[in-house]
Amino acid sequence: MDIALVRVDNRLVHGQILEAWVPYLHASCIVVVDDQVACDFFRETVIRMAVPREVAITICGIGEFAQNHAAGRGGKKTIVLFSSISDALTACRLGFSFKKLNIGNVYNENCTLCCTPSVLLSEGDIRDISSLHEMGVQIELQRVPQEKSIDFYDIVRRLGP
Repeated sequence: MDIALVRVDNRLVHGQILEAWVPYLHASCIVVVDDQVACDFFRETVIRMAVPREVAITICGIGEFAQNHAAGRGGKKTIVLFSSISDALTACRLGFSFKKLNIGNVYNENCTLCCTPSVLLSEGDIRDISSLHEMGVQIELQRVPQEKSIDFYDIVRRLGP
């Protein structure tokens, strides 16, 4: 599997992914990694219906993905989507290795840090980002490829202690 993007987006597959990221990256495969969606036939069906036929779609739970990601779809450029930062961290702890995490959309009702209009983080999200950072993962915020990416820690530095 040729991973082009690892992204946290609580909306998973939607217009920003299909109309911006897929063409920009020339991705031919999307992997949705979410335990709830993997067990919900209706949500899985809706996601599959949204994806164009020329883009392969795989939906699986976190554990299954972490165990089998290396056996993925050959050399296809792949976008890996998680619905939460904690899911990305869990996959990383279970053996899925990645160097950069793109955070596109995270809306948290318990927001303690508003990074951008589309990234509202809780204390738990911030702890999970810190854990990923300690594991060597670069964290960037970027909704679509046409926007400049922002390093998460640049935001933290600007906000001060």
